[in-house]
Amino acid sequence: MELRQRALQVLCLADPEQKAAQTQALKAQEAILSIAQNAPIPPADPDALPGRPARPPLLRHTEMARRSPATPEGRAVLVHAIAHIELNAINLALDAIWRFDGMPQAYYRDWLRVASEEALHFTLLRQHLRSQGHDYGDFPAHQGLWTMCAKTQDDIVARMALVPRTLEARGLDATPQIQRKLRQVGSPDALAAVAILDRILEDEVGHVAIGNHWYRWLCTQRGLDPETLYGQLVRQYEAPRLKPPFNEAARRSAGFTDAELHWLQQG
Repeated sequence: MELRQRALQVLCLADPEQKAAQTQALKAQEAILSIAQNAPIPPADPDALPGRPARPPLLRHTEMARRSPATPEGRAVLVHAIAHIELNAINLALDAIWRFDGMPQAYYRDWLRVASEEALHFTLLRQHLRSQGHDYGDFPAHQGLWTMCAKTQDDIVARMALVPRTLEARGLDATPQIQRKLRQVGSPDALAAVAILDRILEDEVGHVAIGNHWYRWLCTQRGLDPETLYGQLVRQYEAPRLKPPFNEAARRSAGFTDAELHWLQQG
């Protein structure tokens, strides 16, 4: 079995449960996978990437209603939103595997690990939703999460800079704040969600570290300064400028430098 072709096939799956299960199965088969030098041929229809379920309905960020986690439905909406992010994170990792040629084998295996862990996160969150009488697809979700992936489809340096180091790193900052709100609620379902988020946060530090590693590796290969280039890429691709507070301990664990953290704080 060849990893990059299979990653593209799984990326095209529309059913979330199948996508998560087949991603984890692909990781389990890692020892017997070959890795092609050239990317597989993508589907002719660009809308096939990624495969999307019929539900949830996708809305603009400004159309998303906010609900308090003090209510059971508000907590379900919150968990659903995080599950949607994790499903999209599976797509982002699978896309990083199949799309970009010429990288060391360790790169493709690193992103297979990320995809598998994101699949676990989605599965845990969906199981939690079901335990509360809901399911993935019951609430609207944000449609913009694939946008940066599409913008950077022709530039692996920009992809490493702006997806794991920007979008995923935002989760390092947001997760502890979400956990604090859920702990204040203190209900059994809220505390169960906190425990799932503990696992997610631990894994996401590793995912951002992988993005940092390959971003810096690419910059070294191309004679680029990673800190100067990052600001240029944020402007070029109109990436979201992140706002404090920042989880500096988690970001340092993921490989951010003092200079990078200072740049973020300047806003």
